[in-house]
Amino acid sequence: EAGSWRYIFLINVPVAALVLWVAARHVPESRNPAAARQIDVTGVLTGALGLGGLTYGFTAWPEHGPTAPVVLTSLAVGVAGLVAFVLAEQRSTHPMLPLEVFRSRAFTGANLVTFLVYAANGGVFFLVVVNLQVVSGFSPLVSGLALLPVTVLMLLLSARAGALVPRIGPRIPMAAGPLVCAAALLLMSRIGADASYWIDVLPAVIVFGLGLSLLVAPLTATALGAVDDSFAGIASGVNNAVARAAGLLPVAVLPL
Repeated sequence: EAGSWRYIFLINVPVAALVLWVAARHVPESRNPAAARQIDVTGVLTGALGLGGLTYGFTAWPEHGPTAPVVLTSLAVGVAGLVAFVLAEQRSTHPMLPLEVFRSRAFTGANLVTFLVYAANGGVFFLVVVNLQVVSGFSPLVSGLALLPVTVLMLLLSARAGALVPRIGPRIPMAAGPLVCAAALLLMSRIGADASYWIDVLPAVIVFGLGLSLLVAPLTATALGAVDDSFAGIASGVNNAVARAAGLLPVAVLPL
């Protein structure tokens, strides 16, 4: 509302600075003496090329059409990049992503669920905010803040949900969480032209936040607990990368 929308990216700067300060003061250092001391440059480049090519191709598709050279080239580069990434990781002596971690069915399953969940969530966060502005007439600032209760609920409840996994296992919360989110989406379908935030939006947002709180921590705990401790950092990185890629692609694909 006050200037270019690109200014939104500046909000990450003080947050990142705070994280660095907290980590430096309060997070104990840990090292794996057996870890490779080299960077997997080929894996980094091919992975970025694969994800970047697919994302740009899907983003350009609605404007240029499926047969446009820029779309076909980008999608082809993306597919080739991901294939090259897998081949590079198979042959590397110090892979960024050791493919052996996917021998764990629990790890592979947790990441598959992560992809599906975050793809759905990416679509929800994208479409709900746009709907509040375009259909309901909310300002951009209010539309963005409308989903803030989701973050608050996850901060308050995720630790408790994660503590359920050692007691009852991950299956119940990982099944119940998406069902609660689905109920929230049914409530969100009522958000129309004359929507009231307190009556139409907030109840749906609260239910959605409760569903995510029940789901996300057990899902992450399952992914991290499915591999040996020596792969904990890699497991966390994979799970986070899957979540980020899954949340990005629907924003590119949904306009189609």
